[in-house]
Amino acid sequence: MSFMLGITPWPAVSALLWIILINAALYLIRNTVHKAIQAAAQGLHRSFRMASRAVSRSETNLAARNRDVLLAAGREAKERIIEREFDRINETVRKDLANYSALHRSLSESIGRIEKDHQEAVDVPPDPPGWVKAVEAVADMDAKDGRAHIGSILGDIHKSLIRAHKEAMAAYHAASAKRHKLLRHMRPDWRKIQQTLTAVGKNVDSLLSRSVTIDRHMQEYEDMVHGHNRATSVLSSSSLVNFFVSAFVLCIAIGGATINFSLIARPMAEMVGGTSLIGDFRTADIAALVIILVEISMGLFLMESLRITRLFPVIGALPDKTRVRMIYITFMILFLLASVEAGLAYMREVLLHDELATSALLRGDAGATATSEYMWITTAAQMGMGFILPFALTFVAIPLETFVHSLRTVIGLLAISFMRALSLALRLLGNIFLYLGVLLKQVYDLPLFVPLWIEERMAKAEARSASDHGLKGARL
Repeated sequence: MSFMLGITPWPAVSALLWIILINAALYLIRNTVHKAIQAAAQGLHRSFRMASRAVSRSETNLAARNRDVLLAAGREAKERIIEREFDRINETVRKDLANYSALHRSLSESIGRIEKDHQEAVDVPPDPPGWVKAVEAVADMDAKDGRAHIGSILGDIHKSLIRAHKEAMAAYHAASAKRHKLLRHMRPDWRKIQQTLTAVGKNVDSLLSRSVTIDRHMQEYEDMVHGHNRATSVLSSSSLVNFFVSAFVLCIAIGGATINFSLIARPMAEMVGGTSLIGDFRTADIAALVIILVEISMGLFLMESLRITRLFPVIGALPDKTRVRMIYITFMILFLLASVEAGLAYMREVLLHDELATSALLRGDAGATATSEYMWITTAAQMGMGFILPFALTFVAIPLETFVHSLRTVIGLLAISFMRALSLALRLLGNIFLYLGVLLKQVYDLPLFVPLWIEERMAKAEARSASDHGLKGARL
């Protein structure tokens, strides 16, 4: 600095001279610097814009792929639902058609018995009494010849009338009793027909309701096949709900596995040694964890063999005989492991009792061990938990399958959101660099305000003189 200010005897003059020289140099290279700043700003702007377009295209491709995966998963799930509904209808129709011949025969026999009993229960009019002919004969007799016999004849007619009335009433009562008996015999057949028709009506109503359900599922399936936006939005929201619900259930399962681990970790230390290590972890903890993981694996294989889940297509494609054998094998292994855990839980309680007794003897409190007779309750509870928890962890396969299938959709949505935000950030950075170039050019021109002001004045003067010359030439 002293050298720069010492080019003249006066430092102020030297500083002024340097300012003039620097301004002159900056003014001379002004256009070049402006072009360089503009080229750099436009290059960065175009680079970030191209990167933003590339990210946008990747986002579009990822959204299309995520849409295809979502629709494929939705179609697969809907196909399983429709297949199950058709199986139910097939089972109902098979049962009804299998019993159709027996049902038809039963209805025909019941109707035949009812018709027979109805014909026998018809009210037959009684025969006309015999005294009517006797009265006609008396009326036709000559008065002179039959006057002496009329009294006796009428007496006989009266007696016959009374006897015939009694016989007619007895016959009528017997016929009525027989008809009532036949009608009582018809009542069970009527009830049987009514019950049969009611059952048939319920089956028909069930088939109709299931057909309506199948129509609704088929409409949703067609929407998925055609790729409608409504079907995509419904599947997306459903996947998010399934993801959070299955994650919550898996957290509960992890808690159960933790409790199961605490039940068997301590007795495993007595079996494999509590001081041995594998790396930085205790061998007993690793052994207990392996047992729990094997139980979960057997539960997954059991669910796959039962075709409740479809995480492993190879197991679902096995022949039925092999698949049934696999069900028995996995269940037996799971049962044995559950029994082992129950034994380890009992061993844990025994070890705890021994430690309590030892500590009581060391303290000299022999009466403290008297409470151990009531410890069978906790022992039974721990053994029950050790036996039940492996079977409870078997059902982890259901939320695990839902979590795996919904995780693809959730990761796709998160990746799309990230790419969208990245594209916006790159576009914003490109615009920032573009306007930063304009700002740098203005900042570069700040020290050059004097020559730029002089240049502006000279340009205005030249423009004014050119306009004056133009007016003079127009006048001439």
